[in-house]
Amino acid sequence: MKPSYSVNELKNQIPELAFKPSLFLSLFYFFFDIGILALIYLAAFHLNSVWFLPFFWFASGTMMWALFVVGHDCGHGSFSQIRWLNFFIGHLAHTPILVPFHGWKVSHRTHHNNTGNIDKDESWHPLTEDQYKNADSLTLFARFKLFLFVFPLYLFVRSTGRDGSHFHPNSPLFPNGERKNALTSTIWILGMVSFLAWVVWQYGFLFFITYYFIPYTVFVVWLSLVTYLHHTDISLPWYRDNAWNYVNGALSTIDRSYGIFESIHHNIGTHVVHHLFPTIPHYRLKLAKQGLKEYLGEDYRETKESVWVSLFKSMKECIVVPNEGTKVFYKKPDLTQN
Repeated sequence: MKPSYSVNELKNQIPELAFKPSLFLSLFYFFFDIGILALIYLAAFHLNSVWFLPFFWFASGTMMWALFVVGHDCGHGSFSQIRWLNFFIGHLAHTPILVPFHGWKVSHRTHHNNTGNIDKDESWHPLTEDQYKNADSLTLFARFKLFLFVFPLYLFVRSTGRDGSHFHPNSPLFPNGERKNALTSTIWILGMVSFLAWVVWQYGFLFFITYYFIPYTVFVVWLSLVTYLHHTDISLPWYRDNAWNYVNGALSTIDRSYGIFESIHHNIGTHVVHHLFPTIPHYRLKLAKQGLKEYLGEDYRETKESVWVSLFKSMKECIVVPNEGTKVFYKKPDLTQN
């Protein structure tokens, strides 16, 4: 199947400015996120009130997620045109939230290069009817009930049908040329884990749970929720074999609105543009969307539906895809078949 559009055709609909990262703006958002996160922690320590903790947990976890998105730009090279700076800032953004920057960068690159491909996509790819039928109960429980919490496990073992750890340099995830950088990221993570172990030893396990683990869990939920919703909807096609191509795959994502959080997590809801052109910085995504949406018309997928309505609808309806077919859609499993 030939693509409906070419990459260059779509690129011509976007102002050239959108593809140019601003080092000033990129650094501003990075330090702004760190500053807000630091203020939230200072307020929590200063007030030392149990009544403030729920706000602290949600706010700090949300800002960890925002910081992750900045590191995400570093992984795509859209933070700056300076490779070593992208590598350095990416580690500064991801290491405190226990994400191995280079390992994640490689798997995320795989996701972008194969978006919408049932057999090759990296994250939130669907199970076929046969895979669902043959899966053990623990796998099904983790995938369909605990899916908002299993990101840390994914970093160790990847997802169903994929093999490799994000931490081990000799993992099947990494080509030979990536192993040195993978080791570097793992060393950063070991340093963070050592720091957290010191925090537990110095201040106690309850302190660690209160001031790190719960905010970290909020971050994990944000990451999983947003990624799931951008790639899981009854209207989104999945492709096999020659029916898949880069443009069709990128157009099989969907934009969603997160209300007041849209600017906080750096416009990541503008996701179709991001998948077509991942080198566009987050602060240029809305600019890029204007011309592209007008040009694509109905082929540009977006929804203003409530995030919670979409979540529960997708949890109910988006379970499996047919075993055969080159362009397929999610459906409920046929439980009447043996």
